[in-house]
Amino acid sequence: MKNIAKSLFLALPFILAPIAFAQHQNFTVNPDAGKVAFSLGGSGHHVDGSFHVQSGSIDFDRSAQAISGLVVVAAGSGNSGDQGRDKKMNSDVLDVAHFAEIAFAPKSFQGTIAASGDSTIQVSGVFTLHGTAHELTVPMQIHIEGSTLTAKAHFTVPYVQWGLKDPSIFVLKVAKVVDIDLTLEGRLSSSK
Repeated sequence: MKNIAKSLFLALPFILAPIAFAQHQNFTVNPDAGKVAFSLGGSGHHVDGSFHVQSGSIDFDRSAQAISGLVVVAAGSGNSGDQGRDKKMNSDVLDVAHFAEIAFAPKSFQGTIAASGDSTIQVSGVFTLHGTAHELTVPMQIHIEGSTLTAKAHFTVPYVQWGLKDPSIFVLKVAKVVDIDLTLEGRLSSSK
């Protein structure tokens, strides 16, 4: 009996190591599966569109609630279905010639990320738009199935308050905030 107990005690670090190791993970975003949908209200009209996710890699530790990385969106990829409006958005509002990327760098999260299934967390980080960094906390729904992770978030960006040009003209007024629906999907792997 003593030998069995001793063997189990010696084997315990090897049994628990994969569990501890699995707490540190990397989420590599598949740009083709990601989507940034936007919705902008206005007087007499409503504009919906999307942007293309350029890249993304997030490292996180479920046990320590630590997170880092970067998700990058191509600012010039905005598509609202109207070429004239998109050209104006790219040149007058986003100034993509000088600010080609929109990025979010997560710094911390609140809540628990389950090893599989669904989780809801609050992710805080730095949102960089038009070359200026802004602190932002985003509610996020996470779904993990095997080595696939899907993250979804809904949040608003007060773009006018953050210094971007208000595209309203004459009687055509638009909202000063834009609603964002973010969907990221990709591969989950263990990291050291």
